[in-house]
Amino acid sequence: MEPRFKDCDRNTLFLMPPSVNDWVPENHLSRFVVDIVNRLDLSPIRNAYAGRGSDAYPPSMMVALLFYAYATGVFSSRKIERATYDSVAFRYIAANTHPDHDTIASFRKRFLKELKALFVQILLIAHEMEVLKLGSVSLDGTKIKANASKHHALSWDYARKLEKQLKDEISELLRKAKQADKEDLPDGMNIPEELARRESRLQAIATAKAQIEQRAAERFAKEQQAYEEKFAARKAKEKETGKKPKGRSPVPPKPGPKSKDQVNLTDSDSRIMPSQGGGFEQAYNGQAAVDIDSMLIVENHITQQSNDKLEITPALENLSRLPNKIGTVEKLLADTGYFSTDNVKKCETDDIVPYIPGSRQRHNTPLMDRFTEPEPLTGPADPVTEMNHRLKTIAGKAIYAKRKSTIEPAFGIIKAVMGFRQFFLRGLDQISGEWNLVCMAYNIKRLYALSSP
Repeated sequence: MEPRFKDCDRNTLFLMPPSVNDWVPENHLSRFVVDIVNRLDLSPIRNAYAGRGSDAYPPSMMVALLFYAYATGVFSSRKIERATYDSVAFRYIAANTHPDHDTIASFRKRFLKELKALFVQILLIAHEMEVLKLGSVSLDGTKIKANASKHHALSWDYARKLEKQLKDEISELLRKAKQADKEDLPDGMNIPEELARRESRLQAIATAKAQIEQRAAERFAKEQQAYEEKFAARKAKEKETGKKPKGRSPVPPKPGPKSKDQVNLTDSDSRIMPSQGGGFEQAYNGQAAVDIDSMLIVENHITQQSNDKLEITPALENLSRLPNKIGTVEKLLADTGYFSTDNVKKCETDDIVPYIPGSRQRHNTPLMDRFTEPEPLTGPADPVTEMNHRLKTIAGKAIYAKRKSTIEPAFGIIKAVMGFRQFFLRGLDQISGEWNLVCMAYNIKRLYALSSP
């Protein structure tokens, strides 16, 4: 018997006009993205168009295109443009149109601020779908590479050394220019071009030095304030007790840049940060808070600090701005990198119960430790003592154990599944907007998974 195959004729014309609605399955992620975007208020973006010139692509289509692209690991505007030709799902979202990469890149860059407002709208949709009700959240940060090389960073010492070298070379070039008739120049040397190149580099170095000096001045102001507070507290204690306090007296900070202070010439807002696998990267620290029940990201922000200790306050401020409709945060789970007495007190002030251990938690604890309650506290205790005791209880251990299984999978999906390991934009404001876009794409992907049968 002859084998039988389905007909595969690429030359026969359609007998009836095809509909893009028939191109993807009913339960496809692309349809879900379009449905979500159709429920968002995009009037701030629509109102930004003046109505002059050629017709613009509908904001709803462009927003859906960005959401689907980031959710499926396509971040480059050129690759998004190509996908509108190559991918059936992208064709469906773009309604068989093909915005060019400049249009996509310009839309993303122009409306990052307006897109930021959609984060809360998506959370409200999640609440309407009955999958989000705030209660306990996990907070953590992850280092994400900047769109800049660490080898393009310039330290204070090297900047001064290079500046001297360039000035000496300019002096030598000017001398050669004056003696051009008396001595032969090396083959290929063009003195005006060499001078212009060095003048341009000197200007870039001057800008970098100014940024380093500004950062050093800001650091000195903070350190000086901390020094004065410690010194005043020490004096007050000495006056109260009549004895000199134990320990070393606080040392006043020194003004000015340090030798290793540096700035990146490609993205000056990025910072050198330790990477997870060892070594250092030019990066930003992406912060996110995840609802432990739905695993939806309910807060996100970007910091230039490699340390997480200062990120409790901005996270709580963002969480406090969420609509009361989706609930209130009752418990905050964070690792030891967020621990400080001030952070614990800040949580208590905001009526949030903190679970932030002061030291790294042991792995593979003895069996009976998991089922043994600590001795009860006797008398009133400060917030840190109360929290440490809470973390030793069976209930406290069970609650804190949910941290790893909620926030770390979210970062794993963003980096490993969505493939977002490096920012494509530059500058703190744009990076903040792009991180928000990534978090919204993650939330839509998560909502799709929660709503799928």
